[in-house]
Amino acid sequence: MGSLANTGTPAEQTSRQIERSAVTALVPVAALVPFWLLAMGIVWIPLRLTLGVPYWVVPTAWLLIGLLLFVPSVQVTVLSPFFGARRPSVDELAVITPIWRDLAAKANQPQYRYVIRVIDSDELNAYACGGNLLIVTSFAIEELSPHELSGVFAHELSHHLGLHTAALTLGHWLSLPVLILSRVGFYLQNVARAATDSFVSHSAALTALGRTAAGLLTAISWVFLAALYASDALANIVGQGSEFEADRRAVRMGYGRALVDALRAVIRLGGGERAIGWRARLSATHPPARTRVARIEAMMRHPSR
Repeated sequence: MGSLANTGTPAEQTSRQIERSAVTALVPVAALVPFWLLAMGIVWIPLRLTLGVPYWVVPTAWLLIGLLLFVPSVQVTVLSPFFGARRPSVDELAVITPIWRDLAAKANQPQYRYVIRVIDSDELNAYACGGNLLIVTSFAIEELSPHELSGVFAHELSHHLGLHTAALTLGHWLSLPVLILSRVGFYLQNVARAATDSFVSHSAALTALGRTAAGLLTAISWVFLAALYASDALANIVGQGSEFEADRRAVRMGYGRALVDALRAVIRLGGGERAIGWRARLSATHPPARTRVARIEAMMRHPSR
């Protein structure tokens, strides 16, 4: 792994702590909340008319259901199929198990606390989600050496230990009704436009009414969609800080050299390039791999900093 002097106490390196990125990750969630409440209001209207349900019941129920996503067994059951992930094969387990056993021991974490799932993909990638789930691509398992893969796993475990994934999971849950209503709105505006052109084109008044309804639905849908885009852009901006914090924790656990080698494999395969243009920068979820390599190597050379 290379020579490395640890900084911080062992408890700071291996225990769960609320890091700065875990707090800043709440910014895009807060930006999404007004639109989520509006979406909850649209869902509430028919419930109010038919059942007399007060408004506060709908968002409260949605939040309570969302809290179940933080139950480990529910995370594995719900999030794994949501991301299209599966259990590792026998051959994949032969690679993953010794790496994860050593990492869990170094991080002073029970092996069973976290669950690893695999996505069949030609992309070299891995990510932490929920609070206990770690997902890695089949290509990463095939392409990376066990040494390099250990650095990847240490980085993703560091996201969990820094509680970086909590706000992300909450944001995804709040964005779901916003996304659904935006898609329903676009569908209904197409229906309204088609119905107007087909059935009431003979009447100028009805045509104007139909087009007004279609325009209103389009406007509402774009408001919801713009909110999602803005929230995603904010999440990407603040999320890059969490990548550096996860790298830092991985270095302190002794996996700096392994992580550098894994990032160099990403560079060698043509990934991790610097985003060009403001649109690309807003959609980039990770800092450039070369930047991360430079920072990690600087931390290994000067651990006291």
